[in-house]
Amino acid sequence: MKLVFAGTPEVAVPALDALIASGRHEVAAVVTRPDAPAGRGRRLVASPVAERAEEAGIEVLKPNRPRDEDFLARLREIAPDCCPVVAYGALLPRVALDVPAHGWVNLHFSLLPAWRGAAPVQHSIMAGDEITGASTFLIEEGLDSGPVYGTVTERIRPTDTSGDLLTRLAFAGAGLLEATMDGIEDGTLKAVPQPAEGVTLAPKITVEDAQVDWSAPALRVDRVVRACTPAPGAWTTFRGERLKLIQVTPRPEVTDLAPGRLSVGKDNVYVGTGSHAVELVWVQAQGKKPMKAADWARGVRIGAAETLGGV
Repeated sequence: MKLVFAGTPEVAVPALDALIASGRHEVAAVVTRPDAPAGRGRRLVASPVAERAEEAGIEVLKPNRPRDEDFLARLREIAPDCCPVVAYGALLPRVALDVPAHGWVNLHFSLLPAWRGAAPVQHSIMAGDEITGASTFLIEEGLDSGPVYGTVTERIRPTDTSGDLLTRLAFAGAGLLEATMDGIEDGTLKAVPQPAEGVTLAPKITVEDAQVDWSAPALRVDRVVRACTPAPGAWTTFRGERLKLIQVTPRPEVTDLAPGRLSVGKDNVYVGTGSHAVELVWVQAQGKKPMKAADWARGVRIGAAETLGGV
């Protein structure tokens, strides 16, 4: 089939690579978000998908909005058979959805109908799911509600961050998306409507959502930190300034610390929660680089009764 691939971040690149390498389909163009400011200089930078497409000599379309008439006119000129999508980042209007004969097929990083929305991986970790996966489905105007072509499953490991899990799903999902394109082309694959039961929503995780509540159980604290790593980054406050939490480890043997209370040993830093303590492993103070929590604690000289989070 002739394809127009839509995607923006790094997590979409493995799927684009798989389709380029397949030899069975032609990636005629790529649709991605416009260049965005990045780095200290706030210089405009192309998306990872745009950079990969340019390396491969593929036409890149960067509409401000996918309903822009010049974009729609070019899409109609290309006349794709299908438009595979991975984390494109913009809502597709009906006028665009109607252009390809086989529609737009999204690779979504959950087992639909669970975790519809922008942050399925973060929410699955935060909720304590043991199994997640990826799904390909036909995009409709509803939120991730279209019929499903196929799925792959992936176990969530006890120490997985959302970055770890998303990386594995990006590669497993790339194979699923390629197989979905093959099945659509040869007519062996039919989309199946999602069940009405089991729908959960996964809205974008905000900075406010990423603030750690030390009165919550240690298991919840650990899940929030892992779910928000690398983005938006779990955090708390210390002496009125924000402290980013990169890695914590539950310590069920330490039960004598009140929520938020710090305890510093020679090589460890414990903090109390609503159940037992967690050990701070890696942190990042405001304006500093990430560091081991024990080094941070030595540098700031934590007092005997100090706390995190203003508790």
